Amino acid sequence: MKLLSYRGPEGESCGALVDGGIVDLATANPGWRSFALALADVGTEGIARALSELASTAPRLALGSVVLRPVVPDAGKILCVGLNFEKHRIETGRERTEHPVIFTRFPDTFVGHDTQLVRPAESERFDFEGELALVIGRGGRRIAREKALDHIAGVTCLNDGSIRDFQSHTHQFTPGKNFPATGAMGPWVVTLDEAGDPADLELTTRLNGVEVQRAPLSDLTYSIPEIVAYCSSWTELRPGDVIATGTPGGIGARREPQMWMKPGDLCEVEIPGVGVLRNTITDEA
Repeated sequence: MKLLSYRGPEGESCGALVDGGIVDLATANPGWRSFALALADVGTEGIARALSELASTAPRLALGSVVLRPVVPDAGKILCVGLNFEKHRIETGRERTEHPVIFTRFPDTFVGHDTQLVRPAESERFDFEGELALVIGRGGRRIAREKALDHIAGVTCLNDGSIRDFQSHTHQFTPGKNFPATGAMGPWVVTLDEAGDPADLELTTRLNGVEVQRAPLSDLTYSIPEIVAYCSSWTELRPGDVIATGTPGGIGARREPQMWMKPGDLCEVEIPGVGVLRNTITDEA
């Protein structure tokens, strides 16, 4: 399944992409106007059952008639893994750590597919970071590595857009990662029964059509099961939580000359089998 969040003629809702059109999940249950609530209520299996019942009768919204939102706009937690590709760690000059580097982003820092990323007035050092993100489908604490994939509803593309000068104010990443509308998530969540093992996927980032990042997800320093197990050891993961798994080498800050996203640019994050997340860049009004 491809599950998405959007703003349509009837307001904000979530749905599934079926035969090129959107089936509104609120058609099956009026309480399912939130993707996280639908996951918490019945999980991906329940959503699939509801869609199979609606397949022949539910009206379809044209994909072009809605504005796509971040796939989980109401995520309770957005956890991000830093320095999780060896090439990226080396280009930053940081030492390898015994445990994953984790920081957080707020939901209002993300926009959806085909909408604009906003370069804030405080900075011109707006960098790209293509990533694979996990969406939790079944919550838990102290999840064992061998059970980790059972807790993942699906995967999506993510651009962890970063304001580099604010990020370097201290050794804490938070300020440079949480300006409004600087990250993107989408276009949809692809459930694991369709996407397969996330470790078999490959990620590419392009800026204005030029490839700037490429890496297989098998190159992660800390694997997806390790990340889920570690995060759930210190916080309870809940349906709809998001974990961004890290960016490959090639970021703009470490290039010669440096490469920043600027108004009019087009940034794309592609993961075959998942989708292409596409965003243009604008300046803050």
